[in-house]
Amino acid sequence: MIVTTTDSVEGRQITGYKGIVSGEAIIGANIFRDLFASIRDVVGGRSGSYEKVLRDAKEAALEDMQRQAEDLGADAIVAVDLDYEVLGKENGMLMVVANGTAVTLS
Repeated sequence: MIVTTTDSVEGRQITGYKGIVSGEAIIGANIFRDLFASIRDVVGGRSGSYEKVLRDAKEAALEDMQRQAEDLGADAIVAVDLDYEVLGKENGMLMVVANGTAVTLS
């Protein structure tokens, strides 16, 4: 499945709009506290462990969105937007949301 942040797919024509699709991933902040407590791979102010958790959450949200699009019979998802929000009591959770438009292509 083609997934893009642009509103079109180069070389292909959108032939139908299947609707807005989304995927979410929510991660407890305890994961982050645990990572910070035991981080040993900080180099130049970056944490590989922390970045991996964020990357995994993003991938989970994108996969969820793609499953929705596949269920609708889409060939691609255009105009994808990723949002990151902190929520819950005392900002204890991180939510990653992926939204886009499921389309069919010629």
